[in-house]
Amino acid sequence: MAPSTISDLPIGPAPVSVKYTKLFIDGQFVDAVSGRTFETLDPRNGEVISKVAEADKQDVDVAVKAARKAFDHGPWPRLSGYARGRILLKFADLLEHHFDELAALETLDNGKPLDLVKYVDLPMALRLLRSFAGFADKICGKTVKIDGPYHAYTLLEPIGVVGQIIPWNFPLIMFFLKISPALAAGNTIVLKTAEQTPLSALFCASLLKEAGLPPGVLNILSGFGPTAGAAISSHNDVDKIAFTGSTDVGKLVMEAAAKSNLKAVSLELGGKSPMIVLDDADVDVAVELAHLALFFNVGQCCVAGSRVFVQEGIYDEFLRKAADRAKRRVTGDSFQSGVDHGPVVDQQQFDRVLGYVEIGKREGARLVTGGCRIGSRGFYIEPTIFADVEDYMRIAREEIFGPVMSVLKFRTIDEVIQRANDTAYGLAAGIVTKDLNSANRLTRSLRAGTVWINCYHVFDPALPFGGYKMSGIGRENGKQVLYQYSQVKSVVTPVESPWL
Repeated sequence: MAPSTISDLPIGPAPVSVKYTKLFIDGQFVDAVSGRTFETLDPRNGEVISKVAEADKQDVDVAVKAARKAFDHGPWPRLSGYARGRILLKFADLLEHHFDELAALETLDNGKPLDLVKYVDLPMALRLLRSFAGFADKICGKTVKIDGPYHAYTLLEPIGVVGQIIPWNFPLIMFFLKISPALAAGNTIVLKTAEQTPLSALFCASLLKEAGLPPGVLNILSGFGPTAGAAISSHNDVDKIAFTGSTDVGKLVMEAAAKSNLKAVSLELGGKSPMIVLDDADVDVAVELAHLALFFNVGQCCVAGSRVFVQEGIYDEFLRKAADRAKRRVTGDSFQSGVDHGPVVDQQQFDRVLGYVEIGKREGARLVTGGCRIGSRGFYIEPTIFADVEDYMRIAREEIFGPVMSVLKFRTIDEVIQRANDTAYGLAAGIVTKDLNSANRLTRSLRAGTVWINCYHVFDPALPFGGYKMSGIGRENGKQVLYQYSQVKSVVTPVESPWL
């Protein structure tokens, strides 16, 4: 066991009760067919919050059948976009009415600070929902001028039954990132929550029912990847699968989709994002941005700026100030105001992160600060910074998904471009500089789906998000995502007109 740095943190009772623990299928909360349940834990102390129904292949079959019936015979895909949008907007209003309860439930199940949920996660979830509700009546094809005496046009039609699998790091945001465009486009859904964080999605299901969503349109299953997730990915009556999670699991999802019915696939996967700090940058600004890039959500972000490349002229000053900033993070009970450093999600992630700390030490990186667990209960880990990291080291190449920053020194822009791109991933990158020419050169050279210049973690429902290389396929957000939940149909008819 890793050494503990301080005595146990005082952890109070959660200010919320759990109301929904069953599967949500065909508009009803039901037990799993097998009757099995599993425990969901409070990351603050490792104690059991509640037992939740455990879906497996049998439950997936029932849910897909309900979704297929709702798509083939139900009203949802046949409603006008305006009518679908109104239901989604009513859902958003209900979420706001239950804002505090839902925020507390998210903190309880995930462990992230309540302040973060209230000011980042839940507001973004509402923006996603309302944004795509507004898109619902603007999804349309176009007329096409083709050769000959013909009138041609395209239709955008819903793709059908959609399987969705979401991760545990941002349960609410990921839930709405997935369901909002899919529902706006007229699809029906079978969604699997992460086994670590099922509670907020099940609570949302009750509100969607109250908002008037027809039965079978959205089915929510709590369960495990190798059983429920695999069954959704390989189901022959699912028309599309959308997955957010690790690259290794993404490969399994894509393989299952290909081996079954060759269903459409979109994947948002891992990252090892470079944060590049040029020596003309204001060091204090650079330190704050690099701190945000890595330690936001205790590093449990696919876009975390975990490889911080600092130009040699300011390297030592940056390291000193970055360590001081990391030590000022406020660790404590996630329900306590002012806390910005909560626990990681569970024992498995806790062991994984501390395992990488030991790997970094063995490989010769210099531990500047942190590296230990905090207390003896729950899953708290110190903000950790390694210096003098080399590109070949595992902490510089593999996704850690925790509060561990690797700082690497570079000399020239040409050098850092080559080193930043020397990765299997390409999800995001950050640049800190005062020089516009340098910023433009780096932006065009980096193989990443999102590049932030003098900022980080800026997202918007209107802005496409996704990765290059092994960071995924397709895009979330923006108009682009609506095409991923639609089929394009071309229609041609003869026409007699002098206005061809």
